[in-house]
Amino acid sequence: MKELVELIARALVDRPEAVRAQEHEGSQATVVELRVADGDLGKVIGKQGRTARAIRTILGASGSKQKKRVVLEIVE
Repeated sequence: MKELVELIARALVDRPEAVRAQEHEGSQATVVELRVADGDLGKVIGKQGRTARAIRTILGASGSKQKKRVVLEIVE
């Protein structure tokens, strides 16, 4: 999941080298924390959160295929 989030985020931002994702396994869900450069935060979130919602939808579909719940957190 971490690699998928990094791939999508690097395609969206101006500074792909600053993209970092960490994956934390929990008992009920896997949390993926995404960090990007300050200037690229708006590009990952998108207008009214549409881009972030789309990334979460992709993660949800990918997680359901593996029978896991995946949560995306975009960290400032």
